[in-house]
Amino acid sequence: MTGAAADGGVFAAVDVGASSGRVILGRLRGGNIEVDIVHRFPNGVSRIDGALRWDFEALMEEILTGLRAAGEHATAAGEHIVSIGVDTWAVDYGLVDEAGKLTAVPFSYRDERSRAAVAGVHARLDPARLYAATGIQFLQFNTIYQLACEKDLSGKQALLIPDLIAFRLTGQRRTEATNASTTGLVDAVAGEWATEFFGPLGLPKKLFPPLIQPGETLGALLPEVAERTGLDAGTTVVAVGSHDTASAVVAVPATEPGFAYISSGTWSLVGVELGHPVLTEASRAANFTNERGVDGTIRYLRNVGGLWLLQESLRAWAHEGLSLHLDRLLDEAAALPPGGPRINADDPVFIPPGTMPDRIRAAVRGHGGQLPGEPAAVVRCILDSLAEGYARTLGDAVRLSGHPVNVVHIVGGGSQNELLCRLTAEATGLPVVAGPVEATALGNLLVQARAAGATGRQPRLADLRRQLAAAQATKRYEPAGRRGRLETTPPGP
Repeated sequence: MTGAAADGGVFAAVDVGASSGRVILGRLRGGNIEVDIVHRFPNGVSRIDGALRWDFEALMEEILTGLRAAGEHATAAGEHIVSIGVDTWAVDYGLVDEAGKLTAVPFSYRDERSRAAVAGVHARLDPARLYAATGIQFLQFNTIYQLACEKDLSGKQALLIPDLIAFRLTGQRRTEATNASTTGLVDAVAGEWATEFFGPLGLPKKLFPPLIQPGETLGALLPEVAERTGLDAGTTVVAVGSHDTASAVVAVPATEPGFAYISSGTWSLVGVELGHPVLTEASRAANFTNERGVDGTIRYLRNVGGLWLLQESLRAWAHEGLSLHLDRLLDEAAALPPGGPRINADDPVFIPPGTMPDRIRAAVRGHGGQLPGEPAAVVRCILDSLAEGYARTLGDAVRLSGHPVNVVHIVGGGSQNELLCRLTAEATGLPVVAGPVEATALGNLLVQARAAGATGRQPRLADLRRQLAAAQATKRYEPAGRRGRLETTPPGP
């Protein structure tokens, strides 16, 4: 251990997901990063001004509260915070004016406004041309479609949510590269803004601030932020993989190159890591995305419906007055026989909040099936459908990229769901390694630590992953009788 970590330095990760956020302290000890969650807080969309939006001011209050708690925690342990890294979900943004004032409460990707904008964007820009340049999966809430809904962008800049948080902390405007790649406006090969698309869409060429790469220093805390949090004024904010999936993939504890990953949380991000994008027409037809990762890697993946379906079902049952415990539900679901009904977990009908069990039953009926009324049957349907979707997606990833896969790593909250991990092993026919749960925060912290020189001589991602594999507890699930038989399907429409 060298550098900052050797003299009592620790690192703070601001890790905000679509349903919750955390501020986490990390320190390197014996080749491992130990983490302390010093502040947790809920996050979610609210209906504001007739639309689903993020209450950004409330979010910033929680982050500042968490950073103060982190500083107090570090001081009590005789440590100091070297730097801060910020990661959140992708695609959403806030518009700020020349003075840096937020001009409106940021929209959530779950709002339906961008659905109607898709046709207009595609009328100006051929989808095949867009994909050949940006390599980004078609999703109705991609930033490119959200921006098409804006009526007046003159004098404004768009800051993606983690960049907006970093701006509030430092006063510096930058766009972190891994998250920028999710907008549908970055050239997949050059890694620069695809400004040739800005004109046809009526977007100012300087709508986004310049790009910054993971590991680069964004700036020091503003004096008022240092005062509010009690942190040293010289504390820096370091760019990390600010798209939470980019940070999570850094912390995949792989010991061999032939791995696939599933970052499982509210969404499931399912794919492989490549050295170059796949921009073929077959890849576009299969709706795969080429998002940039740390160290110039490509996260070749597809969004698959995630534990949002389970989370929303639990909320619906609680609203009905049912007192249900997730562990018991999972045990009951595991006891049900295999071969039950499935849904397409990627169907946009499941994106909005509310009435999830009813929508799942309706989807089953729409395909001529019948789903029993008890909650355990709904849970089993969700998890069977996710596992089937994972297997189908990984099979397509292998076929389209030529990247061999020998093991599947599930990281994030879904790695704690034993039934989901077991069903995934059975569906893919490959061993599944589950964990770490806090992969996103670990990836965030590792990039900061490497930037500070605390991990030795600039180790490669493969070196960091092997260190994690040796230090982090994981659980392995073996398939029964179908090892190594990923199924591939023809690309969808």
